[in-house]
Amino acid sequence: MKKPKKIDRIARELRRIAKQNDGLLLPQTVVEAARPKTSPIHNRFEWDDSEAAEKYRIWQARQLIRVVVEQIEGVSAPTEVFVSLSPDRNKIGGYRVTTEVLNDDQMRAVMLQDAIDELDVFKLKYRRLKELAVVFDAIHKVSSRGRARRVLVSHD
Repeated sequence: MKKPKKIDRIARELRRIAKQNDGLLLPQTVVEAARPKTSPIHNRFEWDDSEAAEKYRIWQARQLIRVVVEQIEGVSAPTEVFVSLSPDRNKIGGYRVTTEVLNDDQMRAVMLQDAIDELDVFKLKYRRLKELAVVFDAIHKVSSRGRARRVLVSHD
């Protein structure tokens, strides 16, 4: 599949920046390289400081929401208090209380499908690592079961 030209330009620029820095691409170096308006990646950044500050605070809020954990009865490890479900992300965003999601059959099914989708992304990202073949087999089994459940539910 051919990548769009815009992505090619961005990839070339990021490779150029990495090459200038011994192969290491640091976010702050990318920002500095993007400052000139002539940079091929300049428009990928918010340069209005007020707007950027607000977006950063929203990012900080997301990070805060994502790190809150609690001990749930019957679960050995601490669990995230909030979870983001794909239908919410596709609309306006937001997070739901994990225990409420787990106790609602429909939301739980969405959470399971989101997990399977993330596992598929993991498989694509690391498919070249033969050492993970056993993990990929397990992911495939879980994915197959999840997809079978979805088919059964959609025919009800």
